[in-house]
Amino acid sequence: MELFQYMEKYDYEQVLFCQDKESGLKAIIVIHDTTLGPALGGTRMWMYNSEEEALEDALRLARGMTYKNAAAGLNLGGGKTVIIGDPRKDKNEAMFRAFGRFIQGLNGRYITAEDVGTTVADMDIIYQETDYVTGISPEFGSSGNPSPATAYGVYRGMKAAAKEAFGSDSLEGKVVAVQGVGNVAYHLCRHLHEEGAKLIVTDINKEAVARAVEEFGAKAVDPNDIYGVECDIFAPCALGGIINDQTIPQLKAKVIAGSANNQLKEPRHGDMIHEMGIVYAPDYVINAGGVINVADELYGYNRERAMKKIEQIYDNIEKVFAIAKRDNIPTYVAADRMAEERIETMRKARSQFLQNGHHILSRCRAR
Repeated sequence: MELFQYMEKYDYEQVLFCQDKESGLKAIIVIHDTTLGPALGGTRMWMYNSEEEALEDALRLARGMTYKNAAAGLNLGGGKTVIIGDPRKDKNEAMFRAFGRFIQGLNGRYITAEDVGTTVADMDIIYQETDYVTGISPEFGSSGNPSPATAYGVYRGMKAAAKEAFGSDSLEGKVVAVQGVGNVAYHLCRHLHEEGAKLIVTDINKEAVARAVEEFGAKAVDPNDIYGVECDIFAPCALGGIINDQTIPQLKAKVIAGSANNQLKEPRHGDMIHEMGIVYAPDYVINAGGVINVADELYGYNRERAMKKIEQIYDNIEKVFAIAKRDNIPTYVAADRMAEERIETMRKARSQFLQNGHHILSRCRAR
């Protein structure tokens, strides 16, 4: 990879390579864009096959956070960290303290949080070296488990998608097929059950399925059968890439709205479901409740304020649909456009402000 050429193409601001020989830390911090504010994005620890693979993942994830934070209406940019290593056996206190010092050295340009392979306990260690970390233990004033917040945002976004597809945002009597019944999906199912939706669920974890059947009266199906069930709404809440050539012909739902990341296997699959008339709520817009929740920690966490902000995911999904109609484009493209328009508006405003400041300074010096 020609790194600077790639950074210029997608307008990355900074890539920081961090190593600490004593602890074994090998980390890459990527700051994609800080037009809207400091870059916020989690720290992922993974056994990458190569350093280049780790760099590519960090670059991709950081850019994704720029779009996610912008679309969520947050005054935050996008960044991400990857730590190369096995999260089951390579972690140690010195590693995360060293990493915290690297974050502190960025003076607030980047704020981290937990991600795949890292935990609240890891964030607590980082917190010993820097304040620029969210998702720490509640006793330090954090928001705690983000799953309920993410689920509530998906629920609100699903209601907006239902309104687009059916003319009403009521989910009472609607059949919702939920793929995966993990932490986020469990709370989503609770919201849906309380509104009177009928649930069809699947998961490779049989205990999670049994709990949904018992508590919410859900119907259980085999994981391979969830795509083709008769339903109004399909809610992918497990793996990514599940909207693909094999699954799309099976779909009977009028709406796709769920918490999973990277639901479209390829962009063309977003075009395919658009042509089929399926209403798709773009994943990074509808599942932003978790990042909205942790972002509130930056102001001193207030649950009521955070939940009000998460409620606005309904409005954000409606904006995506409006842009899709305005420009005659699929909703996954409209989501990107919404984020890009917000960033560009702020970039122009900031440029104008700096220009005006320069003219004022020039006049003052002339006097």
